[in-house]
Amino acid sequence: MKKLLSFEFNVDTACVELRYSDGSMLAIDCDGVEDMYAKTIRQRSALDYLVYNAPLEYAELVLCGDVEGYLKIWTSPDLEDYNN
Repeated sequence: MKKLLSFEFNVDTACVELRYSDGSMLAIDCDGVEDMYAKTIRQRSALDYLVYNAPLEYAELVLCGDVEGYLKIWTSPDLEDYNN
């Protein structure tokens, strides 16, 4: 079983990079993810926050296919009351 050795957001490539114990690497194109899922500035901001502050959680969302669910939660109109 591969073990995750490191992860980081690479600002030069705009990718979250995951490195594994068997020498393999997975790079997630964050611009591509935003283009596919984020339709508003608020959604792009939510993904940007996550990629800069929690790149592993960002990668897990993408790999599990739950980006839309995350965006529905964190960009819902109900959060307007919470943010004020």
